[in-house]
Amino acid sequence: MTNSLQPLLIAMSTFVIGHFVLASLPVRHAAIGMIGVNGFRILFSIFALATLVWAVRAYIAAPYAELWAQTAALRHIPAMVMPLACILAVAGASTRNVTSVGGETMTPEDATARGIVTVTRHPLMWGFVLWALAHLAPNGDAASVIFFGGLAVLSLVGMAHIDRRRQVTMDSAWGPMALTTSVVPFLACMQGRTKIDWEGIGLTRLAMGIALYALLLMAHEWAIGVSPMPMG
Repeated sequence: MTNSLQPLLIAMSTFVIGHFVLASLPVRHAAIGMIGVNGFRILFSIFALATLVWAVRAYIAAPYAELWAQTAALRHIPAMVMPLACILAVAGASTRNVTSVGGETMTPEDATARGIVTVTRHPLMWGFVLWALAHLAPNGDAASVIFFGGLAVLSLVGMAHIDRRRQVTMDSAWGPMALTTSVVPFLACMQGRTKIDWEGIGLTRLAMGIALYALLLMAHEWAIGVSPMPMG
């Protein structure tokens, strides 16, 4: 690890560890007791945005240290993975789910698996994981491992962290949700614990996910300065 990568490592460590500290039940309960639920959500959002901007700036400023070659095959990965990531993100953000923000307040009647939740109870998190890994693969440098790898780790570990919190806060209401859904996509379906709710997912969400991907594709070169289209 070179000294020039240390600012990025510090920024990403603060971003990732800070999320887990603020989301932990003791810290969360103490903060809510002082500033209320809405105040805590505002505080969390400010922290997340500020540290993400810090990490992005550090990533842009980091030197390029190649770890693996940028092959033609790797450059095609984002184009293949990102449509699915966008569909998961859109469907996850637009479907009521006990693992989403405020989900612990859902009644047992509402806390049933529907739509994209029958695929995985963490659709938005999986969208982030796919996005991060799809961008890590073709870059292949140390800074990308720290940045995109950190985002993937946050999302993957965050799924288990959310599940543990919901198990505590929802008590017996968590059991039916855990039994009929899975963290790993399609696992509950393959085990016969649920059936995919294609009607609940809907063509509209699929179309919105593809539209989001198209928007990101068009804006990528303007915003990032690099064309997302694989060459060769």
